[in-house]
Amino acid sequence: MQNPPDQHEYPSHWEADVVLRDGGTARIRPITVEDADRLVSFYEHVSDESKYYRFFAPYPKLSDKDVHRFTHHDFVDRVGLAATVGGEFIATVRYDRIDAHGRSASAPADEAEVAFLVQDAHQGRGVASAMLEHIAAVARERDIRRFAAEVLPANTKMIKVFTDAGYQQKRSFEDGVVRLEFAIEPTEASVAVQRAREQRAEARSVQRLLRPGSVAVVGVGRAPGGAGRAVLDNLVSAGFTGDLYAVNKAFPEGLAEIDSVPAHRSLSDIGAGVDLVVVAVPAERVPEVVDECGAHGVQGLVVVSAGYADLGEEGRERQRDLVRQVRSYGMRLIGPNAFGIVNTSAATRLNASLAPGLPRPGRVGLFAQSGAIGIALLSRLHRRGGGVTGATGVSTFVSAGNRADVSGNDVLQYWYDDPDTDVALMYLESIGNPRKFARLARRTAATKPLVVVQGARHRGVSPLGHAVPATRLPHATVADLLRQAGVLRVDTITELVDVGLMLAGQPLPDGPRVAILGNSESLGLLTYDACLSEGLRPLGPLDLGTAATPAEFQDALGRAFADQACDAVIVTAIPRVGEGGGSDEELAGALRAAAAAHPGKPVAVAHVELGGLAEALAEASATVRRPAAVPLPAVPAVPAVPAVPAVPAVPAVPATPPTGHPAPAPGATDAPPAPAAVGIPAYPATERAVRALGEAVKYAQWRREAADPGRVPEFDGIGTTAAAELITTQLDASATADDPRGFALPDDPARALLAHYGIAVHATLPADHPDEAVAAAQLLGYPVALKATAPHLRHRADLGGVRLDLADEDQLRRAYAELAESFGTPRELRPVVQAMAPRGVDTVVRTVIDPIVGAVLSFGLAGAASELLGDTAHRLIPVTDRDARSVVRAIRTAPVLFGWRGSAPADTAALEDLLLRVSLLVDEHPEVVGITLEPVVVAEYGLSVLGASVRLARPPARDDLGPRTLPAY
Repeated sequence: MQNPPDQHEYPSHWEADVVLRDGGTARIRPITVEDADRLVSFYEHVSDESKYYRFFAPYPKLSDKDVHRFTHHDFVDRVGLAATVGGEFIATVRYDRIDAHGRSASAPADEAEVAFLVQDAHQGRGVASAMLEHIAAVARERDIRRFAAEVLPANTKMIKVFTDAGYQQKRSFEDGVVRLEFAIEPTEASVAVQRAREQRAEARSVQRLLRPGSVAVVGVGRAPGGAGRAVLDNLVSAGFTGDLYAVNKAFPEGLAEIDSVPAHRSLSDIGAGVDLVVVAVPAERVPEVVDECGAHGVQGLVVVSAGYADLGEEGRERQRDLVRQVRSYGMRLIGPNAFGIVNTSAATRLNASLAPGLPRPGRVGLFAQSGAIGIALLSRLHRRGGGVTGATGVSTFVSAGNRADVSGNDVLQYWYDDPDTDVALMYLESIGNPRKFARLARRTAATKPLVVVQGARHRGVSPLGHAVPATRLPHATVADLLRQAGVLRVDTITELVDVGLMLAGQPLPDGPRVAILGNSESLGLLTYDACLSEGLRPLGPLDLGTAATPAEFQDALGRAFADQACDAVIVTAIPRVGEGGGSDEELAGALRAAAAAHPGKPVAVAHVELGGLAEALAEASATVRRPAAVPLPAVPAVPAVPAVPAVPAVPAVPATPPTGHPAPAPGATDAPPAPAAVGIPAYPATERAVRALGEAVKYAQWRREAADPGRVPEFDGIGTTAAAELITTQLDASATADDPRGFALPDDPARALLAHYGIAVHATLPADHPDEAVAAAQLLGYPVALKATAPHLRHRADLGGVRLDLADEDQLRRAYAELAESFGTPRELRPVVQAMAPRGVDTVVRTVIDPIVGAVLSFGLAGAASELLGDTAHRLIPVTDRDARSVVRAIRTAPVLFGWRGSAPADTAALEDLLLRVSLLVDEHPEVVGITLEPVVVAEYGLSVLGASVRLARPPARDDLGPRTLPAY
């Protein structure tokens, strides 16, 4: 794009797609000289009242001078952004840099005047709020720190946009105009407002897909067979409650119906609006269908067609074009290569998928990136959940296919306050915005369980069609970090269903104490061992004998529930030996009755060859106590997504009231017992029952801890500005600053950077000659250490490259000669002299920036414990004081720090302080892409950092800290 000489290069990175308040999308981009006609057309569609509010006077038409001014920007001191739908402007915003007197200015003035204009037909959609976020981000990039806006008092909508943004404002009134001034640096309040708006908008966009009032299937064949006809048949058989249409341009003239569904040759032939379109045509025909959908005002698409990124680079480009096209019309897209979507609500009964038959209604939300895995999950939940409506049925199901647009993050936003979903199960093969996923997962997990199985986790690459970065971290590390966010990560879809059934149908346990009872001593012992392996505290087992009757089971289960030392119960059952004693149904009824009498504790059944018992238990009703949710203090309350007329409100299914773990009313500590059509989960193996219960215990513990996640402390004497200047200087001087892997800082700048955050590194002086070593020792003071820092010897005291406690010059010269004799010349050794530190425990502290999970802090003991055995703990940055305390205690070798075998306890408080300072440094300066402190010697009092390395790089945009935006395609 060509710009006039006074303009800087077009900032393409300012382009972004955003979701608006009503769930539609718009594109925000810089205004250029080529937009003159669009600007004029836009202004003609703005009402006289809105024009008056913008210019404070009647202004019916833009002059040529106005058009030139509003389309010619230098992208530094004068910037204009437009929001577009279908390529046409629906809103504009601009800033002009001003001086302290309000006059036009240029850098380094740090204030700008900002003004908006929104087309009347699009007011109330949250366009101005989204644009304020983006113009503020642009301004910060151009070193502008404050905005000023002059607004007429009657323009209450625009005043509300500014006042609701969360910035601290200064307001004045003069000459009939309200003047607002505010700093645009993000604050806790402004970020909270932004994320609340993000949640409402993205949840609404998914709601429009899952609760449509009308659906059209494009690509329906006249004869049975084919994807289009299969989806249409599934919609009909499910009893979709809205209007349904079959579309195929190949239909003969005069064809009125396909299986009683109105048939049309094009969407334009339909005399009414269409909310959702399922596209089942060859990939090359999809663009024309999308254009037709855009012209018809369709809200969203499900593209089941394949032939996109799943076929390689050519298909990937076709996929990018599809997303651009769909978003240009303000629509959302599920797919391509999607299996479809399902909503079992009685008010919708939507089966816009390739799954034959509407799943059994229930309280479990399912998300799968794979159609095959989606089928398996639906099938297993149906088999395991019995044949009646209940908690273990499905509320909604989304198969995202290549997830080119709508992703698991979007669906999490919807599930967060969906009254029909109590438990969320997700099969993920890639995570498009990992930082955002961790944030949303933590918030969701505070109110309802989130269970995830991750495919392709060991390959290091994403499946075809999923164009996202691959993690560089070990799988165990990723799992550890997901658990920190409250995610229950399991390894298989079998475990996904097992854990989902436990959490959907049972209350959360208060602790890890498990009573075991049953009619098989051997099965009880296996259960006991499995509990120990899972970290639970088994209390049994109680053997009732192989001839135990249902009444004896009921009595024993009741006594176990009544025991205050018991938090949960596992019942083991084998076929009864002897005559009489009741059927599987009678045993299920007995267990059901005991559970109904004691609704506050979870119970699971492990059975052998009792399929009838499992089915009877699944269909049984019980009364469960819904535990209170523990909302995260940092997350503001988010109102329910407002209804849009085109999408009718969906009431909860009367037959299936919530049975999981929804958030309570403010101040509630425990909800009263609530009847629910749920069954007791049954497992064909003891280890599966125990694993599911173990995950429930971990989740309950996380929920309790989430009530107090800790805080990020403030430290005195932190040199944030000085550190930033040092980093900028080093980046500007490096030829490899743009390499994402970064470059290593020289020792002196690295020490200086760490010192700005109160992290002192022991002085290390080079000693390329014995005389230099002696001079260094005299400067540092005896005793000293002599170390070889060659790469093959660094941090390898076991190889003999380190000499400690050298008390005088003779010992130092002797040690120098021994090193040279053993390992080579000083040039090869790279010897250094360092003052001795107090004795203690050698540890290592590291940070990395991973493309999948973001900034990570790691801690472990130095040497074989962490390097060979992988005994390292990890936390996401920023780390709270609670995180720092827990990460020190999370490693298996932690007892060494706490007086193991009579040794003096190490100063873990000083260690936690160090971890918090390192976390703060990385969080405040994303250019710091790696830190290694090794060894960190933790003594009885204090600690010593003996070695440090720092890597810098120019970071990519931090995709979860800027303004709201959809992932780039």
